[in-house]
Parts: sequence; structure tokens; C-alpha cells
Amino acid sequence: MPELPEVETSRRGIEPHLVGNVIQYAEVRNSRLRWPVSGKIMQLSDCRVISVQRRAKYLLLELADGWIIIHLGMSGSLRILLEELPPEKHDHVDLIMADGKILRYTDPRRFGAWLWSDTLDECSVLAHLGPEPLSDLFDGKYLYTLSRNKKTAIKPWLMDNKVVVGVGNIYANEALFVAHILPERPVHSLTEQEAHLLADTIKQILRRSIEQGGTTLKDFLQSDGKPGYFAQELFVYGKKGECCSICGEKIESVKLGQRSTFFCRQCQH
Repeated sequence: MPELPEVETSRRGIEPHLVGNVIQYAEVRNSRLRWPVSGKIMQLSDCRVISVQRRAKYLLLELADGWIIIHLGMSGSLRILLEELPPEKHDHVDLIMADGKILRYTDPRRFGAWLWSDTLDECSVLAHLGPEPLSDLFDGKYLYTLSRNKKTAIKPWLMDNKVVVGVGNIYANEALFVAHILPERPVHSLTEQEAHLLADTIKQILRRSIEQGGTTLKDFLQSDGKPGYFAQELFVYGKKGECCSICGEKIESVKLGQRSTFFCRQCQH
């Protein structure tokens, strides 16, 4: 599933082609995504794009009278086409721009979403979200304060969007490894020092992944069709049975919160 770095990479890739440009119309070939594509999107005509923003894993296209809200789901990707190309089987939505470019949405599993909201305050999918991990609101003090009396395991807690948005499975695994924290530990066992280290590590790893264009494991592609290269820098994710690059012990894997969790018992405590 595309996580925060992949969504931010997509945002940065499409922003220069969309902001100030005009959507002539939308071509929806399959409206049956996670939720049906909004009828308002299907009726778009001559709408200027004011900004392209991101909240958590949602892309937000600001128009004069509302917002297109896009979620990439499990397998979605966005590409900018410089000329019209015949759509393939899983190319479900196109935004046709006035300068001839096309924003094409591809989603083999159709778990993504194209929604409309007149205002972001009225958008239910954005309600109750925690702070952005790259913002000043997210730091060690925040993590430590929130962790008191919590008995759940640390890793699924980090993936709770009410705690912090966008720290998905890949980056929770990697951040806990770099911070030397076992993902199975109860949240309340975090020391204040560990909370500060973990918050800083999450920021560093997310920023590094964004620099590398995100992580491509299967479906994700950048807006220019290239993969994300952060997969080459992963320490533990997807490496069960391989030797830890730090100590040489075998990487282990368990299920936490129904998600595969990878760690080194020698390096993490």
C-alpha cells in the first residue's frame, strides 16, 4: 500500500503540472472503487486547480468550489501523460487538462477512492486524524505523553492514524529498528528518551524515503512512471530469515495487529 512518502512523492510529481492548469473534464471508465467515484467529479468542466495538497495518505486537489480527494488504496498510482495514450485495463480515471496533459489514475485492485467535498471541514474521511509526522506537532514529548498507560504493542499503535498519520507498515518497522525498540513492547514501556529518539527517527526515515521517491515493492510508481528507490535501503521490512545488516542475526517476523512485523531481537530491545 502506498504510504506517506509515496503519496507525498505523487503530490510533488503532479503539482507542477496541475496548479494553475484547467481541468477540462474527467473521464471515468470505472466508478466502482472503494467508494463510488463522486458524481461531482464526473461533471467537472473548466475548473482551475488552485493547489495540490496532502493530508495523511490523501491527496487534495483544491478547485474554486471544492476539493477532489484522492486515496491511492492498496495499488493505486497517478501518472502525468504528456499526450493522450490509449487506456489500459486498470486505468480508471483521467483528468483531461487544458494544455493537453492528462492525470491518469491506475488501480488494479480498486481499493482507492476519488471523492468530492465542498470544504475540508465537512470531509468525514479527514476527521479525527492525528498530527502529520513531519510537522512540529509531532515530537518526542507528544509521543511520550500519549503513550502513558497504553498497554497495546508499540508498532500497531504507531500505525493508528489517530496517534499520527501516515506511518504505515513499512516505515513503522524501519523506524523501530533504527531506534532499537522491539515492536512487541507495550506502549507504556517507552522511556522519555526512547520517545524522543523514535519521533526523530520516524521523521528522518520518512524524509529519506521521500528523497528516494518512496518505496516500490509491487505496484507503486511515481508520476513519471519510475519506481521509488527507498526499497534498496530497507533494513528489516520483508527480510524474514535474512541476516541483520548490523549484527548478523536472523531477522524475525510476527503478526501484530494482523500486519507482518519484522525485527532483529539482537538489535532491538
